[in-house]
Amino acid sequence: MPDTQNPVVVSGMRPTGRLHLGHLHGALSNWVKLQDQGRCHFFSADWHALTTSYHETDKLKQAELEMFVDWLAAGIDPSRSVLFIQSNVKEHAELFLLLGMITPLGWLERSPSYKEMREQITDRDLSLYGFLGYPVLMAADIILYKATHVPVGADQVTHLELTREIARKFNFHYGEVFPEPKPLLTEAAKVVGIDGRKMSKSYGNAIELGESAAVTTKKIMGAVTDPARKRRQDPGNPETCGIFYLHKIYSDDATVRWVDENCRTAGIGCVDCKKKLLERLAPDQERMREKREALLARPDDVVDVVREGNRRARVEAARTMEEVRRAMHLDLNL
Repeated sequence: MPDTQNPVVVSGMRPTGRLHLGHLHGALSNWVKLQDQGRCHFFSADWHALTTSYHETDKLKQAELEMFVDWLAAGIDPSRSVLFIQSNVKEHAELFLLLGMITPLGWLERSPSYKEMREQITDRDLSLYGFLGYPVLMAADIILYKATHVPVGADQVTHLELTREIARKFNFHYGEVFPEPKPLLTEAAKVVGIDGRKMSKSYGNAIELGESAAVTTKKIMGAVTDPARKRRQDPGNPETCGIFYLHKIYSDDATVRWVDENCRTAGIGCVDCKKKLLERLAPDQERMREKREALLARPDDVVDVVREGNRRARVEAARTMEEVRRAMHLDLNL
């Protein structure tokens, strides 16, 4: 964790609706821990969602509600973290505009995420200013709250480096206003979907947070395992099986060793392995389902949490933007 005296952590998610086990073990569980170690800001990146889904804005608000419900059910505590909506804090847009004035085009064109998404998303036109400028908006999101640390996986460090470069250039021209946020490296548990690929809603292979024990059981029992293990008596390789990775998350060490050994020696079949996993996973899903249903029964309470988070975020953002305008000599209001 940061050695800064008063660490500030900022992170966000696009509102895509119900979250799944990949989100829980890739980000949310880490966010919950960070609440004990710094001042946290977690936001719905709804403007970011427009960079690739500008044609589906009618789905954003419901997706956002579902996402906030999952955050709260997973353990994000609004008394210790600021939960807010990006577009409800207009200072994000103002800082985005100002940072765009000093960000070289070449920095954006060489961004790894820009190149990767242009290659992977082929069903829509991404030759858009908003898509190219995505990293500048991301930088604004982060430094607006003077973040000292941003939780990222090892593969995302280069993305954060552009934010650091933009903050550095601003400070060079206008004086020291922003800290250069450091990556807070997090080890995300590997979560494989029921078809053997990375768990993703777009693949239709996800197990959503808080699905009932019955639905979870059906999905797990139908999940792909080691493709080389054709028959019950064939030895398997647990390292190629998504069920084994879920065991590493949900089962105790003794069970993980039992699965590893007996899979490799054909001491157990895939059905046995799945049933053993469900002993831990199904009750965990039921507990999450109960929390989600309790929150969904009081949607106004969820809205109030976010409304208060928006207010707190606006106060911080306004303070930062006053400092930015002074530094840039844009603070004369007639």
